[in-house]
Amino acid sequence: QVQLVESGGGLVQAGGSLRLSCAASGSIFSISYMGWYRQAPGKQRELVAGGTRGGSTKYADSVKGRFTISGDNAQNTVYLEMNSLKPEDTAVYYCNMVVTNTARSQLIVWGQGTQVTVSS
Repeated sequence: QVQLVESGGGLVQAGGSLRLSCAASGSIFSISYMGWYRQAPGKQRELVAGGTRGGSTKYADSVKGRFTISGDNAQNTVYLEMNSLKPEDTAVYYCNMVVTNTARSQLIVWGQGTQVTVSS
């Protein structure tokens, strides 16, 4: 079993910053992908930022230049630094990882979600 635990969400004024964290635990052999997605009310879940173990990253156009994804492979943790937040960034943010467990099975694992609310 592999679990992801997120933290760092909350309420912030427009223009402010938040840092989300997501730590993986359990029977982990390796992690090949770490990413953040978000889902606003009435909308589909969308990619915010993601990165591979090899170092390539991808950002949604709407967050480029404002958000930064980083990972700590030793700690099995991924972060999302969010700056210059806008009301349209309000959503539930979900952590996602592609994990190879100790049985060498590849798993797609999701966190429970953390609410980010940006007030105008």
